[in-house]
Amino acid sequence: MNDMASNEWVHEAWQWVTDRTITQAQVTTDHFPHVAEHGQYDQCDPAWWTAGFWPGLLWLIYKHNQHEQLAQWAQSCERQLELCLHDTEQVDHDLGFIWLLSGVAHYEQTGDADARRRSLLAANLLAARFNVKGNYIRAWNFDSPHMDTRGVAIIDSMMNLPLLYWASLETGDPRYRELAIAHADTVAHEFVRADHSICHVVEFDPVTGQKRCEHGGQGYAPGSAWARGTAWALHGFALAYGYTGKAQYLDISRQTAQFFLQQLGDDIVPYWDFRAPEHSRDAYDSSATAIAASGMLELARYVDEPERHSLQQAASRLLSGLYHDYSTRTSNTEGLITYGTVHYPEQRQLNVSIIYGDYFFVEALAKLRGEQGWFTPGL
Repeated sequence: MNDMASNEWVHEAWQWVTDRTITQAQVTTDHFPHVAEHGQYDQCDPAWWTAGFWPGLLWLIYKHNQHEQLAQWAQSCERQLELCLHDTEQVDHDLGFIWLLSGVAHYEQTGDADARRRSLLAANLLAARFNVKGNYIRAWNFDSPHMDTRGVAIIDSMMNLPLLYWASLETGDPRYRELAIAHADTVAHEFVRADHSICHVVEFDPVTGQKRCEHGGQGYAPGSAWARGTAWALHGFALAYGYTGKAQYLDISRQTAQFFLQQLGDDIVPYWDFRAPEHSRDAYDSSATAIAASGMLELARYVDEPERHSLQQAASRLLSGLYHDYSTRTSNTEGLITYGTVHYPEQRQLNVSIIYGDYFFVEALAKLRGEQGWFTPGL
C-alpha cells in the first residue's frame, strides 16, 4: 500500500466519496450525468462522450464495498451504451473513455463474457478510425465550418488508447497495440511543443496525411495551453509508457508534469487555460487538477526515488486541496468537486461540477490508497 495512504485525510476523503456516490446513485441510477450546472446533475444521451464516467465511478466504489445495486446500475448503463455501437456515426475516438470505464471495468471485476464481447467490439470500432496516411485516429464525426474533421485528432485521444492496448493483451492480437503506438507517436511529434506545452487540436489532410494546422479547440487560441489538455497529455503518455515501455512517452509525461506544476505554482486549481489573458481569467478547471494528480500518481510508478516521492507529494497536495477547498462536502449540491469548466470559448458550463472531474478525483484517491483506476486493465 502507498505509504501516503497513512494520511488521515485520505481515509476521510475516501469514506466521504464512497458515501456521497452511494447517495447520488439513488438519484442518478442508470442515467448518464455530465455537469451539475445548478447544483443538480443533468442527464445526457448515452452517445455523449462522457457516458462512461458514471458507470466507471460506480465500479470504483463497488470494488471496495460490493454494493450490488451499484453493479446493477453500472451494468444497465453498459447495456444502453451497447446500442450506440450499432451506429458508427454515434461513436468516435472517445470509445476508450466509455468502454474502459464500463464494459472493461465490468469484465475485469466479474469476468462477464458479454462485457468482454462489447468491449472488444468497441476496440474494433476505435481501431477502424485509424488513418493510415497520417498515422492518427480521427477524433470527431460532425461537420464544421472551421476545420475538416475527417483529418482532426485531439490530445484527449491519449486517454482512449488503453482500450486498444487492452484488446491486444486480451486477444493476443498485436494489431491494436501497433495502431495505438503509431497514433501516440504522431501525437508526440505533432502536439507536444518545445516548451512542453500541449496543443488541443491538430488538423491533417485526410487524403495525404500532411499536417495542415493547429486549432485552439477548447483552449484560448492556437499556441495557448489549455489546462485540461495538459493534464490529458501528462496522464495519457504515462499510460502509454506503462503499456509499451517507450522511453519517449515517459519523457513527455515527466516534462508535461513539470510544466503543469510550474504553471500552477502554489494554487490548487488552474485557470481553464494557463495562457488565458487577464480578461478571460474568470473560469477555473478543477477537472484538470484531478486528471493531472491521477496522472502524476500513474507516472510515479515508473520513475525512481526521489522523483517518485516528489510526484506523490505533489499529487497528494493537489488532492488534499480539492477535498478541503473545492469539494461539495459542506453543501447539498450534487457532484464531488466544484469549479470545473467544460468549454470556455463557447461559454458552456463554467465553474461547475463535472462527472469526469469527479471520476478522476476518486480514481486518484484510490491510487493514494495503493490501488489503480480503470485505465490500466491487464497492465
